[in-house]
Amino acid sequence: MHYHPPLKDISFVLFELFNAAQTLNRYPEFEEIDQDLMSQVIEEAGRFASEILFPTNAVGDREGCRFENGHVKTPTGFKQAYRQFQEAGWPALACDPAYGGQGLPHTLNTVLYEMLTGTNHAWSMFPGLLHGAYSSLYHYANDELKDVYLPKIVSGEWLATMCLTEPQAGSDLGLIRTKATPADNGHYILEGNKIFISGGEHDLTENIVHLVLARLPDAPPGSKGISLFLVPKFLPENGVPKVRNAVHCTGIEHKMGIHGSATCSIQFDQATGWLVGEPNKGLAAMFKMMNAARLLVGINGVGVSETVYQNALAYAKERIQMRAATRPENRHSEPADPIVMHPAIQRMLMSQKAYAEGGRMLAYYSALLLDGAEHHPDEQIKAHFESELALLTPIIKAMLTDQGFEAAGQAIQIFGGHGYIQETGIEQYLRDIKIAQIYEGTNEIQAIDLIMRKILADNGQRLFNLLDQIQETINTTTQPAFVNSVAALTQVCQHLRALIPAISDASRQSPDLPYQIAPEMLRLVGHAAMGWLWLKAATIADEQKEKDPAFYGSKIDTAQYYFDFILPETRQLIQVIDQYLIHSQQGHSTNYLDSLM
Repeated sequence: MHYHPPLKDISFVLFELFNAAQTLNRYPEFEEIDQDLMSQVIEEAGRFASEILFPTNAVGDREGCRFENGHVKTPTGFKQAYRQFQEAGWPALACDPAYGGQGLPHTLNTVLYEMLTGTNHAWSMFPGLLHGAYSSLYHYANDELKDVYLPKIVSGEWLATMCLTEPQAGSDLGLIRTKATPADNGHYILEGNKIFISGGEHDLTENIVHLVLARLPDAPPGSKGISLFLVPKFLPENGVPKVRNAVHCTGIEHKMGIHGSATCSIQFDQATGWLVGEPNKGLAAMFKMMNAARLLVGINGVGVSETVYQNALAYAKERIQMRAATRPENRHSEPADPIVMHPAIQRMLMSQKAYAEGGRMLAYYSALLLDGAEHHPDEQIKAHFESELALLTPIIKAMLTDQGFEAAGQAIQIFGGHGYIQETGIEQYLRDIKIAQIYEGTNEIQAIDLIMRKILADNGQRLFNLLDQIQETINTTTQPAFVNSVAALTQVCQHLRALIPAISDASRQSPDLPYQIAPEMLRLVGHAAMGWLWLKAATIADEQKEKDPAFYGSKIDTAQYYFDFILPETRQLIQVIDQYLIHSQQGHSTNYLDSLM
């Protein structure tokens, strides 16, 4: 296995497709940002990921985390890698300088985590929640909590967790039972159990900051009665962890993948905590962290897609098997050819490439939206960015992780029998990335969130705004080579515009309908967004192709492959949605509960 930071592809997306440096330095906080600075940060991130982190990946999978006497020991090399990560200032990258941060854009943090998750998914989960915890506390905690905890989180001296899930309450947070009782001195006493807590116990840092959802004694039932609490592993005095809090890890899970990540059961046995934000409004504060986590998980899909593609391509160039249907003159005397010459292998590799590069464009675009939503001086434009980001977040989390899993499966297929054994290392990526389709809200839940909260809730206005932007690009794309691509993308957008009122009307009589077609709608909107960015990328590559024919020619070929052989998936998606609509209009039941019981 190998990993080469895809610096040229990253630079193309940031600086040619999105003009990221010029966009960012229009914001007062980023006036000093330029392309040279961004490139330097990206190169250093690539060096850390490939030279320091990647060598720990296979070791982490083989050794896993060990649970001994209530403590977790991480695999060989994890602690040393984290120390270097912290000393280099990576945790502070996109945090406020007022708390020790570097004040750089979220966009750079996104690039960093693409490479971290692509080189060691399990390890990256330990620092992965830092920025979400920082964001929740930054926006909702009182000044006293901020002053004590944010500098430690920003510096990476203390890691953080997100404690939501309980044995009886997975994604349905309204069912949680953990209790928080007010104490005399302004803090709270927490009692309860949480499960599936990533990084809930480890040996990487001297303290762990748990952000915990719990109920106050007088809380109303359901999700409206949830509050958020900060519960440290050690109670600090003057910034130094002193007294052990009543927070205990009772065990770690033995999992299909991400063996190097400690997935913990945590018990709060009259633990001391502090309220974050207002009572019974904990979900609003926690959603800051959850949305950051969902974007990170989507980036995970991109990172894995890139790594498995790199290795599948390298293997396909080296592996000699059978004669290709079409052979160059210089190979006519050879008994067999590299499998990269076989059409079936080319199809899998091109699909991997199209989704990896398309996913990167979508992820970086969303990161720029996040920077704009936080830093643009115009409040109306900030609101627009935030609205568009909300629309795209479930797509990024679900579609990009689905494609990461698919890419890993295709890589194993290309490796053949050598992919199925542990020796080559490629099968680890399939096992590791599977969890990304499940945690932070399963991909099915993401699809429901998209259609119910992000599309139907405002009668499609958010989606129509995105489609308007896509139409602007379509209207300005004049190169004859892209006529068919423009027509295909136009058709997808037209279908989406027509579907929203039809779904809205039908759902009044058939409340199951939006839930039944949610997965198809998520991929349909996802393809509209990805097709839009591929069209923009192709036109730029066409304009620049004389400068570097191989690089830009590959971009054009990949875009064409996407439009010709991947985007047609939307026809099947639309057909499924139409069938559900027809059944709904004709009064035919599409509830199959009786058949399943």
